[in-house]
Amino acid sequence: MLNWQPQPEGLNQLTQLLRDSMSANNAVQTQVREQLESFRNVPDYNNYLIYILTQMPQELPTTRAIAGLLLKTNIQYHSNEIREDVLEYVKALALRHVGDPDPDVRNTLGTVITTILSRNSIMSWPEVLPHLMGLLDSQDPYVVEGAFKALAKICEDSGDELDMDINGERPLNFMIPKIITYFKSPVVTIRVCALTCINQFITRKSQSFMVNIDAFVEGLGHLSNDTHPDVRKHVCQAMVMLLEVRPDKLIPQINNVVEYMLYSTKDDDESVALEACEFWLAFAEQDALKEHLRPHLNRVIPVLLQGMVYSELDIISLDVDDEDGAVPDRPEDMKPRFHHAKTHATENTAAGSEGAGGDGDSVLEDDDDEDDEDDDDDIYMEWNLRKCSASALDVLSSVYGNSMLEILLPLLQTELFHTEWKHRECGILALGAVAEGCMSGIEPHLPTLVPYLISTLKDSKSLVRAITCWTLGRYARWCVYPTNPEDRTKYLVPLIEGLLSMVNDSNKRVQEAGCSAFATLEEEACEHLVPYLFGILQTLVHAFSTYQQKNLLILYDAIGTLADSVGNALNKKEYIDLLMPCLIEKWQRLQDDDRDLFPLFECLSSVTTALGQGFLPFAPPVFERCVKIVHANLMQAQMHVQNPENVPQPDKDFMIVALDLLSGLTQGLNTSVESLVASSQPSVLQILSVCLADSSAEVRQSSYALLGDLAISCFMHIKPYLNAFMNELIGQIQPNTDFVSVCNNAAWAAGEIALQYGENMGVWVQPLLERLIPLLTNETTPRTLLDNSAITIGRLGLVCPQLVGPHLEAFAEAWCHTCRTIRDNDEKDTAFRGLCAMIQVNPQGLIKSLAPFCDAVAQWSEVPPELDQQFGKILQGYKNMMGGQWDAFAASLAPDTRNRLAQRYAL
Repeated sequence: MLNWQPQPEGLNQLTQLLRDSMSANNAVQTQVREQLESFRNVPDYNNYLIYILTQMPQELPTTRAIAGLLLKTNIQYHSNEIREDVLEYVKALALRHVGDPDPDVRNTLGTVITTILSRNSIMSWPEVLPHLMGLLDSQDPYVVEGAFKALAKICEDSGDELDMDINGERPLNFMIPKIITYFKSPVVTIRVCALTCINQFITRKSQSFMVNIDAFVEGLGHLSNDTHPDVRKHVCQAMVMLLEVRPDKLIPQINNVVEYMLYSTKDDDESVALEACEFWLAFAEQDALKEHLRPHLNRVIPVLLQGMVYSELDIISLDVDDEDGAVPDRPEDMKPRFHHAKTHATENTAAGSEGAGGDGDSVLEDDDDEDDEDDDDDIYMEWNLRKCSASALDVLSSVYGNSMLEILLPLLQTELFHTEWKHRECGILALGAVAEGCMSGIEPHLPTLVPYLISTLKDSKSLVRAITCWTLGRYARWCVYPTNPEDRTKYLVPLIEGLLSMVNDSNKRVQEAGCSAFATLEEEACEHLVPYLFGILQTLVHAFSTYQQKNLLILYDAIGTLADSVGNALNKKEYIDLLMPCLIEKWQRLQDDDRDLFPLFECLSSVTTALGQGFLPFAPPVFERCVKIVHANLMQAQMHVQNPENVPQPDKDFMIVALDLLSGLTQGLNTSVESLVASSQPSVLQILSVCLADSSAEVRQSSYALLGDLAISCFMHIKPYLNAFMNELIGQIQPNTDFVSVCNNAAWAAGEIALQYGENMGVWVQPLLERLIPLLTNETTPRTLLDNSAITIGRLGLVCPQLVGPHLEAFAEAWCHTCRTIRDNDEKDTAFRGLCAMIQVNPQGLIKSLAPFCDAVAQWSEVPPELDQQFGKILQGYKNMMGGQWDAFAASLAPDTRNRLAQRYAL
């Protein structure tokens, strides 16, 4: 096969097709695609492609490169169809011509080589690495560059395999030391390729790299004098990774490193400056290096501020002060929209915990990484020097706190009152960036700064107005809870008015920033917004008539957040008459397969919960449509299984968002949902029985949330399905589950069912305890799942104390530690009454955990009367049981606990 020669006619035909593929004529392109597809049936088609790529220098480089890209695609997607002798021919020519004089051809050959390796393995082509490494010694610069380009791609795509023993030898052992020597190459592309290769193995902490790390660091020192931007960019990348992996190698030279990175952060080439700026972000995030960076803050902070000023290129692309609010959005402006299933979270006083209605996924760290739809500075395009500088300043403020203000405040004074708008904008961004880390130090200045920011909302520059909205959002909490509580109206009312004027701005970027900032204010202000609800709703409703599609999604979020924040205060006729017509109008306009339903459904879920009975007139069609969407999704899934080629898989996000809206309806309407459940066609409970076992974790997550809500509101309808529901539910509660949110919602639903079913729950107590107790006693269980596990165990104990009580000793300590931080509410009340019932059955089971029990009791702010009596009886009983030992035991309790128990129960 190595002596293979093409048929002239076939070669000419294929070459002409490749030339024609560059035609601007769509019809010609379609014809070319069809003919090229038919070539795949020719056994030696790939021989022709590698031949054109390597043996026909008279052809245009673009024609040859297209042949190479087709070859790469065939190897990547149809490798099983390529005969072994054909592949050997491709390999031989690829290696022989990797040093082709044309750079496009060299790059393409490198891609072909690495694709062969990634589709198979390095072991399947053992000669490739020694051959390429040998080519590095060539006197031909094209050969050296071609070999290096291929090696760089191999290091990127097959790095793990390079770090393994292959036939008794680890490739990196001979590759890394030789590649480092090329840091001194006089050819820029060679230096860049050498750095690219080695940089792949820093964060992998490769053994072969670690052995050569001193030579690598020495080589970086040599390259630090390099003036070429591509080299400097890769040197900065290496410095950042070394700082994360082996900071001890940089600390001895930290002054020189800081000088180099400061210089590079100010580089005219933004790609170099961005890589260098990452260094400060990485430095700030490592607590152990805190004191090494502190002496340099007076130089780092000004450089970061400089990086936060809009570049001329940014201004050209972003500085659009047009009144573009009426201009329709382009399709490319729209982000994909995803819905995240509902998680039941308890209200918790522990630091970092979310309250009810919070984002449960942030608490649970669940199955999939979420897209970050609420990036603070999302209106400022992709990750760039400005965003990196602001993030670094943010992290620095969290590390050094108020101590960095002596450097920052004079600089901010200059920027905030600068005559150039882009410097004022930079100062406002910086002020927002340090809001969390330096809040207590900034607070004395806020009585001056907040009015300044509110006045800046009238700036003529849209970019200034937009960033001011964001910064005001960062200080919204102070405006709600200022240093002097009597000043709340002084700051809150102008803030509300100012942000609402931005919601109605004529510039789309400002609308977006204003709406997002107002949603942040809603979360902070909650009931303090109630006196201003009519004006707020008037503004938000007016925005429905002016917003384009992208900002409409943010508007839905602002209305949903408002409903979550003010709750049932929204349930007034004048508010309902103002808000509901526009929501219903949008509801009626959207089709069942329109992804814009997601934010509308999420918004309606919050609104229905807030309005409660006030939503009843609108409920029947909403309920029916949700059931219809879920049913249609399930039917399509079934048809796809039966006929996968002709019926596509359904988009289950529609099912998830519909289930979550059904949950919101059920919560809001409470027992009034009973008639809707009873009359639903098809039956919502029959549909739910299928959803509880769905293959999608998020569908199951939403289904168990709905099951728990239905158990609260209309248990009579659940009863006939209870055996099937419970058997499925128990299987979802697993101590080592990958689907934490599903487990969480299932555990919570079990507790709600227990309250309704009473002693009849006995048949499921044992299998539930076998799963809940390991969750409760495991230190790695996420906070919300801990809370729900404890509450459900308590509720099982309330209805079946004789069955749960004997297990008390196994979980009492963990139970008390978990429940001590749950905020006072009905869930906590029922759980503690369950614990008291278990103690009555098995008082000995609490003896070893009496101190945690006392602490948990003392944490109650306002104990319900019935529970308060039970606590008093139990504590008095243990005091009597312990006799003279009680005083010593009481003395061992924390002073606050001891004092509270003495006051409440005269102990």
